[in-house]
Amino acid sequence: MNQFFQKPNRPQHFKIAKAPAQSFHVEHDFSPHFDNKWHYHTELEWVHINQGSGMLFIGDHATPFKAGDMFLIGAELPHYFKFDTKYFMEDAMQAVNTSAVYFDRNFFGEDFLHLPESKMIRTLLDEAGRGIRIGGEEKDLAAQIVKKMLNADGLNRIVLLIEALGTIASSKTREQLSSIGYMPGTELISDPRIKAIFDYSYANFKNQIRLDEIASLANVCPSSFCRYFKSRTNKTYSQFLIEIRVGYACRLLIETDRVIKQLCYECGFNNSACFHKYFKLITGKSPLTFQREFRSHRMVA
Repeated sequence: MNQFFQKPNRPQHFKIAKAPAQSFHVEHDFSPHFDNKWHYHTELEWVHINQGSGMLFIGDHATPFKAGDMFLIGAELPHYFKFDTKYFMEDAMQAVNTSAVYFDRNFFGEDFLHLPESKMIRTLLDEAGRGIRIGGEEKDLAAQIVKKMLNADGLNRIVLLIEALGTIASSKTREQLSSIGYMPGTELISDPRIKAIFDYSYANFKNQIRLDEIASLANVCPSSFCRYFKSRTNKTYSQFLIEIRVGYACRLLIETDRVIKQLCYECGFNNSACFHKYFKLITGKSPLTFQREFRSHRMVA
């Protein structure tokens, strides 16, 4: 049997241990290599690659990483840092060196993120649901803070984490990684009518959505809806709906053994030709190529 279809690739749940007297966990890993597999955890993860390179698989996205890169990964978001083969050689001359902080979204307390002063951090944590690559000078400043956190204790740990998140939140060069279809969320949407459209679309994308029913959520007539939606999202509603469906298809291709011919209907497409056309348009690959490449490079055990 083809190795890609031997079993579904559901992510493993990793339990992050923290000291009884601490509200979050900070760790420094320095070793010839480590293999963390395809996994998720209930905590957010802020990770800095001090030394090492490879491929990060996160949600339905794959991207190279190298020394100096920094990521913020949302709770429950499957991911896998696959380090290059050179780190696994018996005579490897280099080692992997990473720093990571694992914390609950509400470790500050229920009310902290609702404070007006915390709005930027709340937005950042919402964006992290799809995974974020952090850039700019803020990345370097945050890297200095995580070094301090490794040796900090008591209240100073909390102060440093808030400082780091505030620093990252001010970065204008951060990039969301997974698609809106793989890890949907509407926390960032302030317009109640657009939020209602998004919520309804996420709940019903597997079915055919009529223009009149979706327009009624925005309280606009069907003939005006497309112009209304694009003016607020910079994309057409059809494009948005296709992105959701393709993102969901990516998730099924990664985590299940669904037959591709059957999968297209499960994602809301009317026929296989339409599914293949839009899948390749958005991902640049056919569904089969996407599945093979993702699974073979990730090499899930």
